[in-house]
Amino acid sequence: MPTQFTRRQLAAVGASALGASATAAPSGAQPDDGAAAAREASRAFPAGFHWGTATAAYQIEGAVSEDGRGPSIWDTFTHTPGKIRNDDNGDVADDHYHRYRDDVQSMKALSATAYRFSVSWSRIFPQGTGAPNPKGLDFYDRLLDNLVANDIAPFPTLYHWDLPQALQDRGGWERRDTAEAFADYAGYVAEKLSDRARHFFTLNECATFVELGHATGVFAPGLKLPPGRLNQMRHHALLAHGLAVQAIRARSRAGTQTGPAENVSVCVPVVETPEHIAAAELATRELNAPYLTAIMEGRYRDSFLAAAGADAPKVAAEDMNAIGTPVDFVGINVYAPGSYVSASDAAPGFVSVPFPAKHPTMNSSWLKIGPEALYWGPRNVARVWNASDIYITENGCSATVYDTDRIMFLRSYLTQLQRATSEGVPVRGYFHWSLMDNFEWADGFATRFGLLYVDYATQRRTPKLSASFYREVAARNRLV
Repeated sequence: MPTQFTRRQLAAVGASALGASATAAPSGAQPDDGAAAAREASRAFPAGFHWGTATAAYQIEGAVSEDGRGPSIWDTFTHTPGKIRNDDNGDVADDHYHRYRDDVQSMKALSATAYRFSVSWSRIFPQGTGAPNPKGLDFYDRLLDNLVANDIAPFPTLYHWDLPQALQDRGGWERRDTAEAFADYAGYVAEKLSDRARHFFTLNECATFVELGHATGVFAPGLKLPPGRLNQMRHHALLAHGLAVQAIRARSRAGTQTGPAENVSVCVPVVETPEHIAAAELATRELNAPYLTAIMEGRYRDSFLAAAGADAPKVAAEDMNAIGTPVDFVGINVYAPGSYVSASDAAPGFVSVPFPAKHPTMNSSWLKIGPEALYWGPRNVARVWNASDIYITENGCSATVYDTDRIMFLRSYLTQLQRATSEGVPVRGYFHWSLMDNFEWADGFATRFGLLYVDYATQRRTPKLSASFYREVAARNRLV
């Protein structure tokens, strides 16, 4: 277990650093107040910018059999031997279901002004449909009340991969009526919570739960569908998003906003020249064709349909109108560039430049370091689809307690995000993944993305070094 330290020790480290800095200043040097103010302004984020953290229900809540919650596909998957590293599961996880008040205080200590969390569908509807479970809703009522009392804005996500097992037993996302059931659930939750929550994310990362859950089988429900069935279940997931947007609008309080949270494939121009930038914008549409492009444009790209051929999804008459229902904002999860893009005279007009074998990564080998992704991701979404409001719904990396590597990661990425906002890209908030170490899907508890270290034996939370960095950025609303 990593060495733990107290907030007092963290403060001592900071004081020591400040003392060293002061000692290093030239004798007799006088500060230039005007220049210092200009420097601070050049590093600032827009007024009202939301600084938050993010979590997901199955990863933190625990209490999987309490108060009427029904099982989800992740309960089933994690209890299948060999599916998860060390055969870990989320039965207890961070015990957030019982410790949420303390966790909200941890958010407040981080100077967070927003919290993105997910609602467990099977807590609300244990069978996926039918009569709602009042005790399940009560938990989220208590959580929202506590957040609002601490001036932290709730940003619920309605689906973070934990489909009720009862729906999976009937065919899951391969069935069209699962999309309809999701819309009913989304409308019900929005009706009950929109007096306090003003922003609802529909589905988190369609691309992940479709591809990893239904193509490669490494995530729940562990299927390896052939192309035709995979494309059809993907279509149903997109339809669920669109129908949910309509249901939320119909049943929530006036002024409630809604949109997706997608792990957009970020296309970065290899060189910032007009031809490569234009190629990156084109690539943004093409490489996101099965997901965000379909949502934002209300149609499948011709290139996507041509590549699918006979395996293309069957689309009912009004499906694309539903999928393309205008959204109030776009949430994007950004960790790394999806592709470095070069312009090409040959079709389709761009080339994805391969990553070299020695491209630097963070602690997780899949996380290729590319801070510019946090500029080009939102910039391209705004430019290509004219999005008026964008949220960075996830960004972060795994790290230990003394995580100077994550401070480097955050400083580099947030510098690029500040570049975006300074140029008028309409990013309204940033949610760090994650508030605390948690059950990290197929990696179990071995990978730690939290700003807070969690001792799973005692459930003690300890701020990592990066927590002090994030707190300063959030409190000052600028880079430090």
